[in-house]
Amino acid sequence: MGVSRLMDLLADSREVIRNDGVLLLQQLTKSNAAIQKIVAFENAFERLLDIITEEGNSDGGIVVEDCLLLLQNLLKNNNSNQNFFKEGSYIQRMKPWFEVGDDNCGWSAQKVTNLHLMLQLVRVLVSPTNPPGATSSCQKAMFHCGLLQQLCTILMATGVPADILTETINTVSEVIRGCQMNQDYFASVNAPSNPPRPAIVVLLMSMVNERQPFVLRCAVLYCFQCFLYKNQKGQGEIVSTLLPSTIDATGNSVSAGQLLCGGLFSTDSLSNWCAAVALAHALQENATLKEQLLRVQLATSIGNPPVSLLQQCTNILSQGSKVQTRVGLLMLLCTWLSNCSIAVTHFLHNPANVPFLTGQIAENLGEEEQLVQGLCALLLGISIYYNDNSLENYRKEKLKQLIEKRIGRENFIEKLGFISKHELYSRAAQKPQPSFSSPDHMMFDHEFTKLVKELEGVISKAIYKSSEEDKKEEEVKKTLEQHDNIVTHYKKVIREQDQELEELKQRINTLTSQNEQLQATVTQQVSQIQQHKDQYNLLKVQLGKDTQHHNSHSDTFQMNGIQTEEVSKLKEELEEWKNKHELLQGQLREKDSVIEKLKSSQLEIGTTEQSSQTGKSGGLEHNNELQKELEMLRSQIQLQSAEISKLQMENQKLQVMNTTADPVLGDSSTRAANNSELEGRLEQEIKELKSEVKALSEEKESLKQHLDSSSSTVAILQDEKSKLQQEVAESKKEQDDLLVLLADQDQKLSALKIKLKDLGVPVEDEDDIESGDQGDEDEDGDEEEQD
Repeated sequence: MGVSRLMDLLADSREVIRNDGVLLLQQLTKSNAAIQKIVAFENAFERLLDIITEEGNSDGGIVVEDCLLLLQNLLKNNNSNQNFFKEGSYIQRMKPWFEVGDDNCGWSAQKVTNLHLMLQLVRVLVSPTNPPGATSSCQKAMFHCGLLQQLCTILMATGVPADILTETINTVSEVIRGCQMNQDYFASVNAPSNPPRPAIVVLLMSMVNERQPFVLRCAVLYCFQCFLYKNQKGQGEIVSTLLPSTIDATGNSVSAGQLLCGGLFSTDSLSNWCAAVALAHALQENATLKEQLLRVQLATSIGNPPVSLLQQCTNILSQGSKVQTRVGLLMLLCTWLSNCSIAVTHFLHNPANVPFLTGQIAENLGEEEQLVQGLCALLLGISIYYNDNSLENYRKEKLKQLIEKRIGRENFIEKLGFISKHELYSRAAQKPQPSFSSPDHMMFDHEFTKLVKELEGVISKAIYKSSEEDKKEEEVKKTLEQHDNIVTHYKKVIREQDQELEELKQRINTLTSQNEQLQATVTQQVSQIQQHKDQYNLLKVQLGKDTQHHNSHSDTFQMNGIQTEEVSKLKEELEEWKNKHELLQGQLREKDSVIEKLKSSQLEIGTTEQSSQTGKSGGLEHNNELQKELEMLRSQIQLQSAEISKLQMENQKLQVMNTTADPVLGDSSTRAANNSELEGRLEQEIKELKSEVKALSEEKESLKQHLDSSSSTVAILQDEKSKLQQEVAESKKEQDDLLVLLADQDQKLSALKIKLKDLGVPVEDEDDIESGDQGDEDEDGDEEEQD
């Protein structure tokens, strides 16, 4: 409760109260991790960053400085607060702090102080002493938000004060240390010069320049070390600038390798030491580059043949230069020869090297030279421990005998122990950044102290081992190497199998998903097929009924004894009878006309008889003739009457036949009408069935199209479902993390309350507070009732 009320002061509109609240929180958060966490979770970062922005960032006054000091108290050596600061996206809000203009002249003292504190705050987040995971995440966040790019802009800007430039170099160093992505970006940064030069080359030029300030040269060395830390790609680029095949023959541009060689062999001892340490970092834990560096040849003077870099280092070492120079060269040689048998062979191939080392170790010199003696003992021990016995005169056993005769084992181990007992060794082993009060104290490098710790014990054991033990150790080493090779081979095989297994798993997952989709489509198609089958069965039933109806008609035809063939025959017979009937009717009409003619001729004969009887008196000449004609006519009449009787008989027969043929003709016509009606109904039903089949096929096509669209919709819905499930899992994970964080906070609050109670400070629990508030409300209610 008290801290939350103090945090309210930071939001007070009165600046005096707000500023005093910042100062009060500064004092409370010093060396108190519990209060630091409480203040951080009371939204302190948001409010302090708002105040810094309102006050003008680095151009602000003393209030910005106080806020930055409070932020340092909250973040320094506090991993939970650092994680909270990163997760809250507050690193992105630091980028505007480092926006500087083109004109950087005349910076005020307050601005320099503010920017110095801002750079220190960035270093707090990426300090090498932080957990590696937290440091790496902060480094990546600074790259993605553009903070590293902004710092490199300040690094290459002109007119920046020297102390700000030095602190910027140190900040950039820790932002890129061990982060491959940031190291690659830093390697691509160029200085605004004509022609453009890499920022690394420009910084190395400052490091080997004895006129530059000491702190600036130390910062550049630290930046170079951080650039090469766990960066084999960067190490290879630096060493490649020294190799004969990659050196620029024109000499127009200066490379990093040339600057390091120039510093290594200059007259300035500090440049010698810095260049030796920088080159040692280029070889750190990289046996391939140690072998490649043996190819480097140096031209010492005109007319003399070139010498190797290794030989030149030993030559300068034997010339008896300054202690700082010799210490730097010995550290370079120890790093170079460690874990590289080929380099040891090249070193021992020079017959002057071993006598020089034994002579340095055997002499009794002053305290200043004891450090050199210890490093010489370390170099000789490395030559023994990593010796592959390829040179007959410098086998392990002979070198041990040489130490025993000229130095003594105990004396050798004592001189070797001078390194770790030195005060400057202890200082360098504390942190990676080289921090020395003066150039004379610049003796040891942090990474080299790790190498000494690793090799001091094994070299001591190797000196006391006999030849038989060495042989056994070599056999064990060989066995271990074989075992390691076998293990490496099996690891490779297992790795390949794991990759294949992952690929097979992915294929299985894809195939199972495809199988599920296909099964779903199959089930849909099966259901559709079943529907079509049902429709087909219905149509089949309907067609069965129609055929049954048609068969019933054919059955009736069969029951009446009339088949289709018989119907056609009857039709033919009917046509024949019709033709016969027409012929008979024509004959009847002819007979009727003949009869009519005969009747008319008979009437004419009767009239002629009457005229003949009355005309007897007219003449007897014509009587005979008339009688003859009359007899002839009578005979004709009799013949005609006989024919008429025949014709009448035939007519009656024909009428009878016509009457018998009429009912047959009527029945066949009705049957033909019924048959044509049935044929018409059947044709109509067939047309209807065809139209229904066509409609069903169209419906089937539409169902197929709908199935395709629904399958695509299902696939889209499945993708959305997987995305939603992933989002739900992520939100659930974040919720669980928050619950764990809240539970941790509650436990810590309860522990603090218990401590405060033990100290005698009255602490009110939440239940007590709630009960107290309830009691106040009850009292207020009673007073209102009394009123």
